[in-house]
Amino acid sequence: MKRLFTVLIALFLIYIIYYDFTVGTLPSAATLKHSTPVKQEKKKYFELQIKQGDTVLSIMEMKYKSSLPVSIEKIVEDFEQLNPNQKVEAIKVGKTYKFPIYPTDDKSPPNDFEKQQ
Repeated sequence: MKRLFTVLIALFLIYIIYYDFTVGTLPSAATLKHSTPVKQEKKKYFELQIKQGDTVLSIMEMKYKSSLPVSIEKIVEDFEQLNPNQKVEAIKVGKTYKFPIYPTDDKSPPNDFEKQQ
């Protein structure tokens, strides 16, 4: 019984190796060429050096003098994507960070907050 089991396992392993070399389990380069490319949106941002008392929310509120164009959660998510390994709660005075720019509802562009600072 042990011999039969060993032979079956050996045949199964040979089949797995044969299948892996002939058909493969990863997509080939030809398959990847025919796949549709994923468009990645480039996020627009501005850079600003943090001063004493600044928070991400206060900077965004000063940039968009009226109400914020997106939710606070979206601002936090985008800030953390633009600044990898940096949490919103742990920004440091004197360091420069990237802040997202969002389109506003009105036709006027956002004010030039970067130049005011």
